[in-house]
Amino acid sequence: MSEKRWFATTHWSLVVAAGNSRNSGSQDALATLCRVYWPPVYSYIRCRGHDPETAQDLAQGFFALLLEKSYLKDVDRERGKFRSFLLASVKHYLANEWDRAHALKRGGGQVLVPLDAQDAESRYGPEPADRETPEKIYEKRWALTLLDNVLDRLEGEMRASGRIERFNKFRPYLTSEGGDESYKDLADELGMSESAIKVSIHRMRRRFGALLREEVAQTVTDPAKVDDEIRHLFAVMDA
Repeated sequence: MSEKRWFATTHWSLVVAAGNSRNSGSQDALATLCRVYWPPVYSYIRCRGHDPETAQDLAQGFFALLLEKSYLKDVDRERGKFRSFLLASVKHYLANEWDRAHALKRGGGQVLVPLDAQDAESRYGPEPADRETPEKIYEKRWALTLLDNVLDRLEGEMRASGRIERFNKFRPYLTSEGGDESYKDLADELGMSESAIKVSIHRMRRRFGALLREEVAQTVTDPAKVDDEIRHLFAVMDA
C-alpha cells in the first residue's frame, strides 16, 4: 500500500464519521490503527498488574471485542482523539467485560492484531517507577509509538531514495542541534562540506516534522487540534 493510500484510508476522522454503521471501510481503517497503536494498550494492561501472557490474552481479547462491537457511537466528534478513545475503551473492557469476553481469548483463535510476545515485552520496557500510573505509562508509550512510526516512514523514504547512510548518520540530529565540531566530523566522514551537511539535516528535520503532523492527523478528528496534540505528546515525553 502506498504512503498516500495508507494515509487516506486510516484517518481516525473517517472512522468516526462512519460511526457504528458497520461500514467495511471504517472497520478496516480501525483495524489498521489498532495494529499500529497496540503497544500503549499492552503497556497499560501490564501496568495494571497482569503478567505478560495474561496481558497478551487480554490485549487480543480487547481488540477482538473492539473490532466487533459498535463503540464508535460514543466518540466525541468535536474533540475525539484515537489516543483517548483507545484508553477509555480498554479501561471499560478491563473493568466490566473481562469475564464475558474471556471466550474471545487471543481473538477466539483469530489474531486480529498481531502481538509478538518478545516484541511486546521489549516495547513495554523495564518496570516503571512507582510514581508512574498506568495512564502515564500509556501516554508515554503512545508518544514513543507515534515517533517510532514517523521514524520508520522517514527511514523508508530515505532508503528508497538511496540515502539510508545519511539517514543513519543524521538521525541523532533530528531532535538535537549538534555543535560545529560534530558537523565537521560528520562532513569529513561523508565527504561533504559542513554547509551541505547543515542543509541536508535541515531538510531531513523538515520532512520529519511534516511526517509527524501527518501521523498525528491520523489520530484526531479535527485538523485544528494537530498542534495541540503534538505539544501534548512532547510534554508527555519530557515529564
